[in-house]
Formats: sequence, C-alpha cells, structure tokens
Amino acid sequence: MWKLRIVVLFAALFWPAIHQAQTPPGNYPERPVKIIVPFAAGGPTDVVARLIATKLSERSGKQFYVENITGAGGNAGMGQAARAAPDGHTILFVSSSYVVNPSLYPKIPYDPYKDFVPVTVAGDAPNILLVHPSVPAKTVAELIDYIKANPGKVSYASAGTGTTPHLSGELFRLSLKLDIVHVPFNGAAPAIQSLAGGHTPMGFTSLPPAIPLIQDGKIRPLAVSAQKRVAALPDVPTLAEAGLSDQEADTMQAVLVPAGTPHPIVDFLYREIKAIVALPDVKERFAVLGLDPVTNTPEEFAAQIRREIAKWGKVIHDANIKME
Repeated sequence: MWKLRIVVLFAALFWPAIHQAQTPPGNYPERPVKIIVPFAAGGPTDVVARLIATKLSERSGKQFYVENITGAGGNAGMGQAARAAPDGHTILFVSSSYVVNPSLYPKIPYDPYKDFVPVTVAGDAPNILLVHPSVPAKTVAELIDYIKANPGKVSYASAGTGTTPHLSGELFRLSLKLDIVHVPFNGAAPAIQSLAGGHTPMGFTSLPPAIPLIQDGKIRPLAVSAQKRVAALPDVPTLAEAGLSDQEADTMQAVLVPAGTPHPIVDFLYREIKAIVALPDVKERFAVLGLDPVTNTPEEFAAQIRREIAKWGKVIHDANIKME
C-alpha cells in the first residue's frame, strides 16, 4: 500500500510539469503576438496556425492571433514578416512555398537562409497520386504503361503552378521521361473536382482534401509520396513501395521567426509547440486534417530547408517552370 502512495505522490508532483505550459523567458510576451499566415483564411496553413495560436493563448494567458497577409504565392506575407522586429512578437507560419519560391520566382522579398530563424515543422501532409476510376490502372506500374501507350494524351491536375503537388507531378514525369500534360488549378479543391468529374484522368494533390472523395470511390489512390504509409489510407502504398525512389514530397506547416529573435524565445516557442502538437485533441484534429505531427528541432528544420530548396530548385530548373 505504501508503494502505491509513493507512486501517486510522484505522479502528483510531476503531472503539472508535463501538462502545463513552459515558463516563458522574462516577461515574454509583453503584448499580443501576431502570427502571419501568408495565405487566405480557411486554407490548411491558416487552420493549423489558428489551432496553434489558440493553444498558445490558453497555455500562456497571453494573446496570440493570426493575421492573413496574402499575395504573390505567399511572398507578400513572408516579406512583411522578414521586416518585422526580431522580438518574438511576430511569428511566421508557412507552407512549402517557403522552400519552393526561392527557385520559382525571379525575385522574392526574403532570404530563406538569412531573414528567419527556423522554429519547427508542426506537421506535414504527403502528396498523393490519384486517377479517375475510368483509367484502366490499379497500380503505379499499370499507370506508367498506360501513359506510355498514350503519349501526350494524359493530363494531370494540380493545385497550381509551383505548388508541391505540381512539383511532384514534374518529378514523376522527369524521372520516368513521360509525356504528360500539366493542368494547373487555383487550389486543391477545383483540381480534385476536375479529377472526380473525369475532366483530368490523373492528378497530384495534397492528401487532406482528397480523402473524402477517395472514401466515396470517386477517385482512386495509387500511391502516396511519403516515406511510410499514412494512417488514413493504410492500404495505399508509397511511391517507393511502387518501385519509384526519391519521390517523397509533402506540404509542410511550419513556424519561423525573424532573424535576431533571442534564442530563449525561439526555444520557448519550440517547446510549447512541441507540447501542443502532442495534446490528444490536437493530434485528433491533425488526423482529421490528414496531417502527421512532426515538431523537429530548429536545427533539424534548418537542415530540411536547405535540403528542400536544393531538391525543388532542381525540379523547377529541369522542368523550366517560371513565375513572374
């Protein structure tokens, strides 16, 4: 009995340390903290940013709020964040455009290496290769054979030029020397609707918006561009399992702060976001959104930025993709 009492006492002592917020440095934050989302309200990045902002506010007792600054494929908001004071009161919440835009646009208003300090990738969603049910291909190998038998006649939909689903399609095309035609849409929803309607026979999209139509049988998943199978679609293989290596691609939801932000604030934000993403209700929300929790360290995130800028820069160059 006395052993049980010791265990209970031990748990009571350490439970608050596990579940309560970390101690912020100094008086941080001294005023409301603005989280810049460089995309319109309602999109995946905005939804995740607002979820994190709400939890940061609840845990700190201070206000964290989202401000949407749209335009130029995310460049407008990212440029404004780069010019913000490095005091922890401006946070940037980005998608994969952060690592794509440096190669996609001739000029951008931020330096991805010098203007920001990486905090963490909160979560990411893999891209997925889809076909309309009328396409006589149940596997990636069968789709490749179908495309080769119909050169120039097969088109694929994406959420837009320069998005990671588009780049996934170009990586697929270039690596296999396929003759397929890209059809860009203004977002994932219209791309998936075109695919479900049979207007485009195949498509590359981010996973979350595709799940409902996959479940309804209106589109057929062939493979995910992840390192491992996703929990939402356990029967769908990865592209590597389908025989194609080095095709991994995802859409990240990540946090950065302006360069010069004090390290204690960066560390505090990293530890808080890591704790928030581990909360049961947040993990459940991520699962609904089709996101995998990540929360890598600032150092790991910095290495990821360099790796992905190089990777997508090569695809953009080889595919001759240009944005004005």
